[in-house]
Amino acid sequence: MISWAVTDKGIVRKQNQDAYYAYCDEERRFALLAVCDGMGGAKAGNVASALAIDTFCGEFRKNFELDPSENKIEGYVTDAFASANARVYESSSTNSEYSGMGTTLVAAVLCGDSTVVANVGDSRAYRISPTYGIRQITRDHSVVEDLIERGDITRAESRRHPNKNLITKAVGTLPELGADLFFPQIEDGDFLLLCSDGLSNLVGDQELLYEVLRADSLEDAGERLLNLSFSRGAPDNIAIVLFKK
Repeated sequence: MISWAVTDKGIVRKQNQDAYYAYCDEERRFALLAVCDGMGGAKAGNVASALAIDTFCGEFRKNFELDPSENKIEGYVTDAFASANARVYESSSTNSEYSGMGTTLVAAVLCGDSTVVANVGDSRAYRISPTYGIRQITRDHSVVEDLIERGDITRAESRRHPNKNLITKAVGTLPELGADLFFPQIEDGDFLLLCSDGLSNLVGDQELLYEVLRADSLEDAGERLLNLSFSRGAPDNIAIVLFKK
């Protein structure tokens, strides 16, 4: 088990409102990974992503250290998401500078043979396998994803849609909010990629697969993806977390 992560403000944005967390413990066969993409203005988006990452990961780690049972991981993830949402919502409600702020949050927990992936918003998790290729684990909570599912636009058209950055669900925008949960099978030699839309809006699935599998290391793979985003203008913040089992 190894991980590597990076975030960058990109070429256009003046501030980086993305945040990440990456922790691996090979001895305990445990990993905790997360990416957030904040929204709500220059200061508020940055605050929302930082609060969500800190709260989610802190709450999960606290519960896990008390009882690191594999069968309790799903509950710990659900509770940590609820805590992150409550903290961002409280800050938004009590401070006028942060009013209306929110953030995406995608997280993955691997413990033994179990994997739990959870998301709110349009930051994504992918499984990349030398055997099976690439598969997007999460489903975006976004306007364009709803249009795709209704058959109004194609996946290719969604990349150019004027509302491609509008999300329909975000941490901290409602008093209570549940995350979508997924339970992928991650085999030895597989990769997990968590990223914000600053990467996924610019780099297609097959390109992600190609760059990760051809790289010499996780750092090399991450740098390749970052450089590819920059070659296409990098109009948004970028966060990348890579994990190899």
